Amino acid sequence: MMSDRMHQYQSVLLLLACVTISTRLPTTEGLKDLVLAGIFPIKGEGGWAGGVGCYPAAEMALEHVNTQSDLLPGYRLVLHWNDSECEPGKGITILYDLLYNPPQKIMLLGPGCSTVTTTIAEAAKMWNLIVMSYGSSSPALSDRKRFTTFFRTHPSANLNNPAYVQLFKHYGWTKINIIQEAEEVFVSNVEDLERLCKIANIDIVTRQSFLKDPSEAVRNLNRSDARIIVGLFYETPARKVFCEAYKNNLYGKRVVWLIIGWYADNWFEVLDPSVNCTADELRVALEGHLTTESLQRNLNNVTTISGMSTDDFFAALHPKLKGSPQQTPGYVESPLAYDAVWAIAIAFNRTIIELAKHGKLLEDFTYSDEFTKGVLYDSMQNTTFEGVSGRVSFTSEGDRIAETQIEQMHNGVYSILGFYDPYKDVINFRAGFKEHWVGGKHPRDETQMIQQLRTLDRFLFWSMVSLAAFGILLAICCLIFNITHRMRRLIQMSHPNTNNLMLIGIMLCLVTVFLLGLESDNVQNKENDRDRFFSPDNLYPWLCQARVWILMIGFTLSYGSMFAKIWNVHRLSTLAKKESKREARKSAGRGSFRTTTFSEIRTFSSLVQTQKVESWQLYSVVGALLAMDVLLLALWTGINPMRMEPHKFPPEEAKDTEDDVEYEPLLEQCVSTNDTIWMGVIFAYKGLFLIFGLFLAYETRSVKIKELNDSRFVGMSIYNVVVLCIITAPVTLIINKQHNAKFAFVALSIMFCCFLSMGVIFVPKVLEIYRRKKGDHNDSKKLDDSLPSREEEEKHQKLLAENEELKKQIQEKEEKVKILNERVRQRAAERARLTKEQEAANSKEEPPQPNRISPPRQTIAAEVARDDRHSDSALPSSTDDPSGLNSIHEL
Repeated sequence: MMSDRMHQYQSVLLLLACVTISTRLPTTEGLKDLVLAGIFPIKGEGGWAGGVGCYPAAEMALEHVNTQSDLLPGYRLVLHWNDSECEPGKGITILYDLLYNPPQKIMLLGPGCSTVTTTIAEAAKMWNLIVMSYGSSSPALSDRKRFTTFFRTHPSANLNNPAYVQLFKHYGWTKINIIQEAEEVFVSNVEDLERLCKIANIDIVTRQSFLKDPSEAVRNLNRSDARIIVGLFYETPARKVFCEAYKNNLYGKRVVWLIIGWYADNWFEVLDPSVNCTADELRVALEGHLTTESLQRNLNNVTTISGMSTDDFFAALHPKLKGSPQQTPGYVESPLAYDAVWAIAIAFNRTIIELAKHGKLLEDFTYSDEFTKGVLYDSMQNTTFEGVSGRVSFTSEGDRIAETQIEQMHNGVYSILGFYDPYKDVINFRAGFKEHWVGGKHPRDETQMIQQLRTLDRFLFWSMVSLAAFGILLAICCLIFNITHRMRRLIQMSHPNTNNLMLIGIMLCLVTVFLLGLESDNVQNKENDRDRFFSPDNLYPWLCQARVWILMIGFTLSYGSMFAKIWNVHRLSTLAKKESKREARKSAGRGSFRTTTFSEIRTFSSLVQTQKVESWQLYSVVGALLAMDVLLLALWTGINPMRMEPHKFPPEEAKDTEDDVEYEPLLEQCVSTNDTIWMGVIFAYKGLFLIFGLFLAYETRSVKIKELNDSRFVGMSIYNVVVLCIITAPVTLIINKQHNAKFAFVALSIMFCCFLSMGVIFVPKVLEIYRRKKGDHNDSKKLDDSLPSREEEEKHQKLLAENEELKKQIQEKEEKVKILNERVRQRAAERARLTKEQEAANSKEEPPQPNRISPPRQTIAAEVARDDRHSDSALPSSTDDPSGLNSIHEL
C-alpha cells in the first residue's frame, strides 16, 4: 500500500519536472512563505543526474524544517524548481524563469552540476541572490572574487587532492598519469593536483584530456606505459573510458586507477547504448581501482539537528526513491541536499532576527536589496550544525570542510579502505581491512629498476693478486741479491743502483694490480648511499688517483731505468763511431793505402770498450722522466681530479619469476672532467717514450760495453715492454666495459712485463755468480782478486790498439820493401847491360881504366844509396819489429 503511494508520488514529481514553474504547495493558514528557487539535474546525456536522488532528500528536509516550531516561527519554506539536465544554457534559462516569475525568490538551492553552477553562481550576484549548492565540487567555485554569494555543502573536489598525494606517498608512487574530461571542474581540479604533486616531488608523466570520445586519450596512456592513472570525469564518460581501457589492456596487476567516488555503487552496470562493452568487461577493467570522495555522511551516526541519525535519514529516504538506492544517481549526495536545506533554514532564522533589529522583514527582500543580502550572507557564513552528512560549516570562500573517504573495488563491490583527515593530513586506514590487488600486491608506478653493481669475479681477483704478490716477492729477492753482491765486479759493472730503481718500479706496478681490483659497494638504490658515494671526502676518489699515480711512477722507474742504460750505450757508441772515423782519417793521412775495413771495426770496438759510464748520467735520465710524470699528474689532479662514477648499461629483464622487475647493471669507473684530453697527452708522451727506447735498443743491438755488461739484456727487455704496451693500450680501450676481461688483460700484461724484465736482467747474473764454486765468506773477494783490474784492462786495450797500428805499418813497409826490391833488381839488370856495352866499347876504342868509374854506373849507385836511406828512416827499429829488420837485411 505504502509502495503504491510512493510510486504515485514519484510520478507526480516527474510530471512537475516537465513544467517550467513548479506548482506552489498549499500554505497553512497564518504562515508566510519563504520561497526558494531550486535547480536539479534530473535527466540529460553526458552529465550528472544527481537530482534524482537529491530532490527527494531536499523535499524531505523541507517537510522536517516546516514541522519545527522553534525554527522559522510564522514562516514556511517553499521550493520552486526545475530540471537543468546538467546543461549550462538550460540552467541559466531556468534561472531567468524562476526569478522573473512570481513569487519573489529569496535564495537559490542548487544547481547540482558544477558546469551549470559556474554559470549561475557568477550571474546570481547581479540579483543579490545567495546560492547554496548541494552537488558542485569544482575548485573554480572557491574563487570568492568571482563567485561572491556562493556557498555549498558539497566539499570542493580539491579536498580530494591531498588524499591522492597521501595515497601516492603511502604506496611509494612517484610517477602518475592523468586523464580528464574537458570540463572546467576537472581542469581546475587537475591544476591544483599538479601543484600539490610538485610540492611532494611527484612527477606527472602524461596528462590526457578528451571532450566526448576518450579512445585516443586512453591509447596515449597505454603507449606511455602508464601505471598509476588518476581519472577525473563524470559517470557516463567513465563507462566509455573503462571500456577503452579494457580494449587496450590498460588494467590488471600492473595498473591501478584512481577515480571519483561519488558515482552510484553500480554505475558500471547501468545499460548505456554508447558503450560497446558489457558490465562484466567493465568489472574486469575496474578490479582493484580506488575511489576518493569527500565524506557525505556522518560516520558517528549521532542524532543530528533534525532529530535523526544518518541511518534514520537513509531509512526515511529509501521509500521516496523510484528505484533501488544503488541504481539511483545522486543517492550518495542526498545527505548534502538535506543539510543544504537545513543550512538555509538556520541562516533564514538568524537573518529574521537581525533584520527585526533594523525594522525589516525577510519576506520583503527584493533583488536590489543589498542590505538584506549582506545580513543573509553573514548568517550563512556563521552557520554551523551537526548534519546527516557530518559537521556543516563554511570557510571564507564558502567551501565545506570534510574528511575524504577512500574505497576500493573487489569483485564488483566497493569497500571502505580508510579516511583522509584534512586537519592532520594523514590517512586513517580501517583496522583489519585487507587490500585486494590483482597479482597480490599493489602495482608499481613504473618497472622496478634494481641497480646491480658489476663486480670482479672473486676467483679472478685473488688469482691475479696472488701472482702480483709473488712478483713483488721475487722483486724483493732480486733487490736483496743485488745489495748482497754489490761488491762483485759483475754486479758493479751493471750499475746496481739503477737496477734497484727498476725493481722498485716493478713492485709499484705490481701493487697497481691490487688497486685495479679494489671496488666499492656504495652504488645502491638508496639516496643516502648515492650522496655518500659522490662525497669529496670519500675514499674512492683517492683510490682513483692512487691507481694513476702509482702505475705511472712505477712504469717510469722500471722502464726509465732500462731506458737510461740503453740511452747511455747509444751515446757512447755514437762517440766511439766519431772517434773511429777520426783515427781512420789520421791513418789515411800517414800513407796512401787503406787495406781493409776489418781494422776499422776492431778500432771502433776497442774505443767503445774503453768508454766510461758515470752513475749520475743514469740517475739524471730517470730523474728527468720522473719529474715530467710528477708535473703532468700534479696538473691533472689539481685541475680535473678523478672521481668514481657508475656507468649504466641497458636494463636487463629479471631472470626469476618476479614480474615487472628489471636489473640495471652498473660498473664503477674512474673518470674526470676532460679525461680524454689528459689520457691523450699521457698516451702521446708515453708512446714517444716507448718508441724512442725501441729505436735505441735496435741501434745498439750489437754493441757491448764493459761498463754496462747487461746492456744487451736491457735491450731485450725493452723490446718486450714496448710490444706489450702497444698491444695493451688499444685492447684496453676496446674492452673497457668488460670489467673482468679488462682487469685480467691489464693485470697479466703488467705482470708479464715485470716478470720478463726481472728474468732477462737478473737470471744471467744469478747463474753467473752461483755457477762458480762456493767457498767461505771470502770467496767472493778471492774471485774478484783473480779478475783483472780496471787499470790492467785499460793497459791491455791500449796495447791492443798499438799492436793493430804496428801491424798496419808493418804491412805498409812490406809493400814498400817489395817495391824497392823490384827496383833494385831492375836497376841491377840495367847496370849489367850497361856494363857489358861499356866494356865492349872500351875494348874497341880505349884501353881499360881500372881506377875510374864510368858515369852511368856512378849515377845508379847514388840513386840506390838514396833509396836505401829513405827505406831505413821509414822502417821501425830492430827492437820493435824484428820482421822489419829482416826485410831490410834482405834488401
